[in-house]
Order: sequence, then C-alpha cells, then structure tokens
Amino acid sequence: MSEAVIVERRGGVLEVTINRPPVNAIDLATSRALGAAFAQLRDDPGLRVGIITGSGDKVFSAGWDLKAVNSGELQLNRWWETDYGTGGFAGLTEFWELNKPVIAALNGKTIGGGFEIALSCDLLIAADHVQFRLPELPLGLVPDAGAVQRLPRRLPRNIALEMLYLGRWLSAAEAAHYGLVNAVVPAGELMIRAREWADRIAGAAPLAVQAMKEVTAGIEGLSPRKAYEVMRAGGFAAYERMLCSGDAEEGVKAFVDKRAADFKSQ
Repeated sequence: MSEAVIVERRGGVLEVTINRPPVNAIDLATSRALGAAFAQLRDDPGLRVGIITGSGDKVFSAGWDLKAVNSGELQLNRWWETDYGTGGFAGLTEFWELNKPVIAALNGKTIGGGFEIALSCDLLIAADHVQFRLPELPLGLVPDAGAVQRLPRRLPRNIALEMLYLGRWLSAAEAAHYGLVNAVVPAGELMIRAREWADRIAGAAPLAVQAMKEVTAGIEGLSPRKAYEVMRAGGFAAYERMLCSGDAEEGVKAFVDKRAADFKSQ
C-alpha cells in the first residue's frame, strides 16, 4: 500500500487512514490505494468491517487534490472515465460490490470529496470540532462523486441545497441534529468509539452483517411493499445464504443455551 494510505488489521477490523497532510487530499495514486484497501476488506473472509479516518486532527479529507487537477493528472472532462481504482473515487464512492460495512471516523473538517467519502460509509462518527462543507460551486465544479446523489437523501432538502449552492458550513452538532452522523464525541474518544462499534459488528454473524449491507442498499428508496416483494423474490444472494446458514441456527441455539455464539461464516 502507498504511504499515503495506512492500512492496519486489528482482528476482523481493517483500519484505513488517509495520510496526506496537511489536508489529506486525494490524488490518483491515493484513490487507487484506497480502492485496494477496500477490495481487501471485501475479499478477505476474516475481515468483517472497515474504519476509515484521516491523519492529524484538523482535516479528515479535503477531497480531490486540486493541484493534481491543475497539473492535468486528473481530467475534469468526463472524469468518470479516469481509472480511480476499485470502488471509483477514493475507493468507496462507487464500490457497489463492497459487502461489508465501513465506519467513518471523522477527525477534522470534512470537505468536498472528503464529504463524499463520508457519505459513502455506513456509519459516521464525528469529533465534536468537525465541520462539513461542499466548496465546489465557486470553483466552477459540481460535487458529483456522491454529494449531489446522496446528500439530499440524508438531510432536509433545503439544508442540502444550501450546502450545494451556497457552500454552507455544517457543524458536527447540526449534522447530528439532522441525523447525518450517528454520533458526535470528543476528539480523544473518536477512535475509541469507532473501534467499539467495529468490534461489535465484527462479533456478529458475518453472513448476517453482509446480508444487512446488501438488503439495506438494495431496498433504499423503495416503498415498504416493494421492498418486501424484492426480498421475497430471492434477489439478494447474501440474504438467502444467511437464511439457510448454520450461523443462523447457531445464533438461536446460543441464545437458548445462554452462551456466546460460535459463528463460522457458513
């Protein structure tokens, strides 16, 4: 892995740190290294959950490296045809095949493409000094690596449009108020909380975790009736495997026997 991306394995948890001070901006090499890290999370059966964070305590990520854009390394014209590596920009924004959850541990300002990385994650924990912003419009750009697609679904539409059109700053407290982040904690407790949550997920039945990720993504935006229909039609492979798994039987037996379950991913 690139030094710009630090990858550490802790049991069933893969911790990924963007390490490009001062603002942890993403160039092509960093994007590809992030994609490789999250491909490892997907492909390694011993890994259950990921955490992504940034180095330092001031900026989680400022998103695209504008110096790389200015130099011509990143082409704005039809940027989606650029090879950003597995998972699209920053390894997460279009990683539809990632079958395990990722926790964003937001350690500082979460700006532009960095905000889009966060929006790609399943659970978001923010340090209490974190602020969010989308500064693209004054630069002649649109935040189209996830913000225009996801943010109006996560915030009240008018607040999302303020951020998109006006570059409005959103504090961690406001983000929690609107349900954009799951928790706000003192900076010193950020990784403690992220690791606690990751360990809880890693201790659950792996097939059930993968099924949860698959189903919640697959039924997003559907009516309850349509969601039932889609699930019952057998279109979710991980969900079907989970229903027929030994782990499902083991979980029930362990509950009845009042003991810890011994899940085997089968």
